[in-house]
Amino acid sequence: MKNTNQFMRKNSRVKKVKTGMNDQIFYLLSGLVLTIAFLLVLYPCIFVVSASFSSGTAVQSGKVILWPVEFSLTGYDTVFHTANIWTGFSNSLFYTVCGTIINVILTILAAYPLSRQDLVGRDKLMLFFTFTMFFNGGIITNYLLVSKLGLINTRWALLLPGALNVYNMIIARTFLQTNIPNELLEASQLDGCSDIQYLIQVVLPLSKAVLAVLVLFYGVAHWNTYFNAMIYLNNRSLFPLTIFLKEILISGQIDASTVSDPELAEKVSQLSGVIKYSLIVVSMVPVLVIYPFVQKYFIKGVTIGAVKG
Repeated sequence: MKNTNQFMRKNSRVKKVKTGMNDQIFYLLSGLVLTIAFLLVLYPCIFVVSASFSSGTAVQSGKVILWPVEFSLTGYDTVFHTANIWTGFSNSLFYTVCGTIINVILTILAAYPLSRQDLVGRDKLMLFFTFTMFFNGGIITNYLLVSKLGLINTRWALLLPGALNVYNMIIARTFLQTNIPNELLEASQLDGCSDIQYLIQVVLPLSKAVLAVLVLFYGVAHWNTYFNAMIYLNNRSLFPLTIFLKEILISGQIDASTVSDPELAEKVSQLSGVIKYSLIVVSMVPVLVIYPFVQKYFIKGVTIGAVKG
């Protein structure tokens, strides 16, 4: 009997040792794979930043690999002296701020009622919203709709067609369902609080995490908007920054006539590579500045508000 117990203990120890070794090997391999993937993603970003601070000759000759070569700010100087860039930057800022406000308001106004258990026909409404995630009229139908509404070549063409994202609405609804106790609603109703007052004074202050997620999702989408602007806008004064970035990347250079500094205008043809990289960095800065302020809410909002089976 003792021999049997000793044998079983030895087997359990051997199994634990093997399991521990397997876990260590798995963590080592997964860490190695993730590190390689991280470096593959990080290197293009480092290269773009380094190239933007290098001279035009160094970029054209391919000398830039990891660090800036022949440090220069001429690319940024050219970008900030180009009228189209300032026009696109201000337009993108407008679309991002106004569009995000509209998106968040409509998303909360749709998500809050759908999170209430006492809403009549809630399941049918959710089916209606979910249906639009998988089926739509297509590009031609959307264009005809926007045209009939008189939104072509207006700022509203980039703000109204995508005013509500169903996926984000589902995230917000799930968050409200799982994190706002029904007891709060009952208590507020006893105190004579209306639904609007309850939403503004109770629900929203408790929903900072999901609000931060919505602001980040919608804000980044508006800042990077490209396709809708290319379809619905013809007036260059309404173009977002991404359209001007597309033109520069395709043509390979900035139109010298739009550069306010005469000395820089003469060097534009020699700085095509640096200008492209500098403009890419400039277009990334606003998102990089905003992200740290919502980072602490981001993971919590996504995980808690995620769709659960």
